[in-house]
Amino acid sequence: MIDVVAGVLRDAAGRVLLAQRPRRGPHAGLWEFPGGKREAGESAADALSRELHEELGIDAVPGPVLWRVPWTYPHGAVVLEAIEVPAWRGTPHGREGQALVWVAPGDLHRWPMPAADLPIAAALRLPRACAITPDPGTDAARLLADAGALLAHGAPLLQLRAKALDAVALDRVLSALHPDAGMSDSLRWAPADGDRSAVDVAVLVNGAAGLALADAHRWIGVHLTAADLARTTVRPLQRPRWVSASCHDAAELARAAAIDCDFVLLGPVLPTASHPGAPVLGWEGLAALCRDCPLPVFALGGLGPDELEIARAHGAFGVAGIRAFQP
Repeated sequence: MIDVVAGVLRDAAGRVLLAQRPRRGPHAGLWEFPGGKREAGESAADALSRELHEELGIDAVPGPVLWRVPWTYPHGAVVLEAIEVPAWRGTPHGREGQALVWVAPGDLHRWPMPAADLPIAAALRLPRACAITPDPGTDAARLLADAGALLAHGAPLLQLRAKALDAVALDRVLSALHPDAGMSDSLRWAPADGDRSAVDVAVLVNGAAGLALADAHRWIGVHLTAADLARTTVRPLQRPRWVSASCHDAAELARAAAIDCDFVLLGPVLPTASHPGAPVLGWEGLAALCRDCPLPVFALGGLGPDELEIARAHGAFGVAGIRAFQP
């Protein structure tokens, strides 16, 4: 297992820096987040500072970890640790002759990358919370009202969960939510916490209905249930459209990574009112599963925004839920 560090550098416009791999060797010509191998006895921060000085000619100030990606390539296994770089001295330039480019997070899918870099690209577009609508049964008006309230409340990532609603009714809800949307005209949300770039308001539709309506509503993503995930052999939508999945164990997490999902919802972590007495992962179970998962993980089950930091301390990227996210 090779430990690799990668830096996430952002310019004043919120774009992130990519470097091109050499034309020979593994991943020849692909684009990656700059960094390199961690040497024995080096901390991740020290390794990143050294690599960025050698590659880019800058003195970097490493910050928090964005996400950690364990990945197995045909030529070997790596653990890629992506670290935010909030400040540096000097002007980044390719000291080893490599090309550099600044790319908006929403355009990263246009740049071919090694597989281990793709979860990092996803993490750069994701907020830390995913709100899920209460299941409305067959009441389309209720779904529209709940979704509209969550969007108005500032939810940057929203899953529509309506398993009993027929496709015709769900189609009307989606049209009412965003009638003129296209791939270049997505909903936008301006972060209230001072982030330098806007985050797309991502709307994902749960289950088979999302897959059935994806062609008609090209602004939506899809969320695969565990049953959908078991039946799916290839990624159902092209990036930048989101594909997520519900997972409960290591096998389902591996399946989600194999079909190239962007992120997963993992749980239940804690007991929930809707499933009293059901088995739960607990915090240590969550941590154990996150440790080997390359995809950003949203912890689910009995959680809300107040549990974000403890979820992150146990390896999750963010939190997801229904009741605790209602405005």
